[in-house]
Amino acid sequence: MSDTGDDRVLFEVDPDGRIATITLNNPGRRNSYDAAMRDAVARCLDRVADDDDVVVVLLRGADGVFSTGADMNNAYGWYGEGGPEKGPEKGPEKGAPKGQGKARPSQRRRLAVDRRSFGFYHNLMGFPKVTVGEISGYALGGGFEMALMTDISVIARDTRIGMPAARFLGPALGSLHMFFHRLGPVLARRLLLTGDIIEASAVEHLGVFTETCDAAGVSARARYWARKAAKMPADGVVIAKEAFRLVEQSQAYQGEEVASYLFHAYGTNLQFGPGEFNFVKTRAQHGTKEAFRLRDEHFHVPEP
Repeated sequence: MSDTGDDRVLFEVDPDGRIATITLNNPGRRNSYDAAMRDAVARCLDRVADDDDVVVVLLRGADGVFSTGADMNNAYGWYGEGGPEKGPEKGPEKGAPKGQGKARPSQRRRLAVDRRSFGFYHNLMGFPKVTVGEISGYALGGGFEMALMTDISVIARDTRIGMPAARFLGPALGSLHMFFHRLGPVLARRLLLTGDIIEASAVEHLGVFTETCDAAGVSARARYWARKAAKMPADGVVIAKEAFRLVEQSQAYQGEEVASYLFHAYGTNLQFGPGEFNFVKTRAQHGTKEAFRLRDEHFHVPEP
């Protein structure tokens, strides 16, 4: 096991099998990640990209959970200084006028940070080695994006997938081009416009993932696919991956690099009207656990 600079990310290489394994190791938070953890994963990917003896990278999560995406306990921490809202209920910032809380991150800071953040996803989506996803438990938000970006994905039927943050940051989140290309426009709109979380079994017939199986078989099946891909000529794989990237960029992803971070930066600066659920404000008032409960209560609509 190699040191990654963050014990929440594990990295190991099987040189004989030509496979590297990256494990998201933050099970206490369902393998959600902050910027530091994501940067550790990026460093691992760079090591794989530079290692001529590795053909495949297997991406997985510890304790049977892939990832619930960005850690919402630190939603605005991604942007450095600045807090969620202005207002006396937040408590005054040192040096701020009396009765005024921390300011929202500026739009220029959002754009700068999101541009760097989406560089990680762009690198994963066009990674020069075969990427295999071992997906179970939850694949939400950024975890869902990473699952969809892998070349070969094995997912448990009971895995919960979706973009729940769309309910409090708006539907223009994430890599929209990728969602429409991998999910299709109908399913992409459904998940982004409702924030629904569904089980992978509900889309098994659509072929969104390479293989959908029972939870007990996910690890073995993912490693089967990794070993299978690792048998391929290393140079041939890299050439193929660059060719795939060229085709996707010309057919599906034109403008994606700018659109992804631009819409995310705008989406994290929504203004909420009366009766609309403001997660960040609710969390500041009631705490994260209660904010999630109130979110689910607000968005619940009984089936007819």
